[in-house]
Amino acid sequence: MTETLLAISPELYTLIAAGFYILVVAMLFFWIWRLEKRIKRILGSGTGKDMEAVIMENHQKTRELENFLKQVFEKNKEMEKKIRKSIRSIETVRFNPFKGIGVGGNQSFSSAFLNEDGDGLVLSGLYLRDRISVYAKPLRNSKTEFELTDEEKEAIEKAKSSIKN
Repeated sequence: MTETLLAISPELYTLIAAGFYILVVAMLFFWIWRLEKRIKRILGSGTGKDMEAVIMENHQKTRELENFLKQVFEKNKEMEKKIRKSIRSIETVRFNPFKGIGVGGNQSFSSAFLNEDGDGLVLSGLYLRDRISVYAKPLRNSKTEFELTDEEKEAIEKAKSSIKN
């Protein structure tokens, strides 16, 4: 077999070697062309930017998104504080303050307005034929310095349990 290879003329070897090199160069050009096509697709089809510019732009956009996310979290904390202080539960108990004498019906009421901390107020209205009296008592942690009626206590307890649920 070595004899047949040696029998080939040096011009033929040169021609075969040149053909091999041309084939390798053609394959490399094809590979480079495919890579450039893929890079253009990655970069957004002919935006004219190089890879470094795209990476820097993406880095800047990432920083902007991080700052925006930070602002959103801060705003969310503020909103949570405001929501915690807002009225979360309102419960009303209707009653007749004159149970034994048959006057007034169940027109009187006690309403408790509470936030998550138990702060708020209890508002009571006593109905009589010729007038209505309204009383407000401030609440801190579901307690007040004023004396509470049984109906007011009941309204506060209902409001507290409503917040828990």
